[in-house]
Amino acid sequence: MNDGGMGGVRFYEGDSRDRKMGRELATVRYIDSDQIPVSISINLDQNGRLLEIDFWKVDFSPLRRYPTPNDLEFDEHVG
Repeated sequence: MNDGGMGGVRFYEGDSRDRKMGRELATVRYIDSDQIPVSISINLDQNGRLLEIDFWKVDFSPLRRYPTPNDLEFDEHVG
């Protein structure tokens, strides 16, 4: 995904042009090595199929590192 170096993975299947964001399944957070918060969202398409894993750094700068499992803070809700 073209996201300014923040990171993300889009999952393709068949003709992916018609796929649209449906809902967020889960979100976790961590603090990058430059002390900037990062949000990671698992998103489903309009048909409930895995669409993407999206990394979003609050200042839009590139990620410096990926988190370890111990770094992650889970949100209370699951979509």
